Amino acid sequence: MAERKGETSLKLVGDCELEISRVFRAPPRVVFEAWTKAEVVAKWWAPKSRADIVECTADVRPGGGYRYVLRARPGHGFEKAGGDVFAFSGKYLEVTPFSKLVYTHVFEPMAHAGGCTIAVTFQQQGDSTLLISRETYSSREVRQMVLDTGMEHGMRETMDQLDDLVAASVARSR
Repeated sequence: MAERKGETSLKLVGDCELEISRVFRAPPRVVFEAWTKAEVVAKWWAPKSRADIVECTADVRPGGGYRYVLRARPGHGFEKAGGDVFAFSGKYLEVTPFSKLVYTHVFEPMAHAGGCTIAVTFQQQGDSTLLISRETYSSREVRQMVLDTGMEHGMRETMDQLDDLVAASVARSR
């Protein structure tokens, strides 16, 4: 019997934070590597119903950076936010393999609004991983601006894509 897919939770915390959590059907090592290896990130990070990743680079070490360039699919809302092609980028502040990442995150078309700092933990739960991502914005207004872009829908879709990817990876390794 196939293990049930997890649900993604999004909570507003205080004035300036978002907390995203989900249990993934894979151990922390597999989820961490899927979150940090550019060739794997390129397979799940863009919501497939809305965009494709056309460039994905990551130098995962403190002081290293990443950049994900997406191309919007026509009629799916990203066009108004950043044009046909737009990018997200940032710098890694803390990297603890398989358990924690802290990095900055900027949606380049809205860089004037500032970015956020994201702290992600990967916690073992049996054969699975509880991932908690806490995004801290400079103000309540910036956090709301991010939510108004449709971020929640895209984030939920990408979390489903990541779960399918890591679960398939675990199944292949058995």
